[in-house]
Amino acid sequence: MLRAGVFKNEKTAEEQVVQVLNFDIHLVKDYRGNRYIERITECIPVENKNEYTFNHRIEKTLEGKFDKFFDNATHYFMKTTDKQLYIYRNILEYVDGEYIITNKISDKNIREMRLNMTDTDAEEFDEFVARHWGEESVYRMEDERKQKSQKASKLAKSGTTKKRGRPRLAEEL
Repeated sequence: MLRAGVFKNEKTAEEQVVQVLNFDIHLVKDYRGNRYIERITECIPVENKNEYTFNHRIEKTLEGKFDKFFDNATHYFMKTTDKQLYIYRNILEYVDGEYIITNKISDKNIREMRLNMTDTDAEEFDEFVARHWGEESVYRMEDERKQKSQKASKLAKSGTTKKRGRPRLAEEL
């Protein structure tokens, strides 16, 4: 995107990509020419937190006020010069000929993944989460799935279903 001129700044490009990209599936080609998944990594955007202190008004001495000012200035410069846009966690890794689950998927991504599953798939996914991370009850969101299903069935009955994908060209019709 930088080469194409879409972005001028590498940090801005990285920030935009991380906001869209949830997982990175890293493929590797071995010496025989076979491709396999080496790891699946979750990219988690870092939320900006306000770590500034406004306690300078409480300070009685000029030295105390300067200390608070320099603390805030340090936080500011760290945010602007060395801004951490995301953290990453390997979820699955290929180690010694087998796949090993190494870290838990974030709650936000688990919720979003479940919302795009059928009821059967969501139940199997709940079992997977419980088996690997022992947190079965946290992710059961029957109400959200039911609301989604009800909305979809209402749209289907009314005949106003929204078609997904690119619009058809005149030649394809």
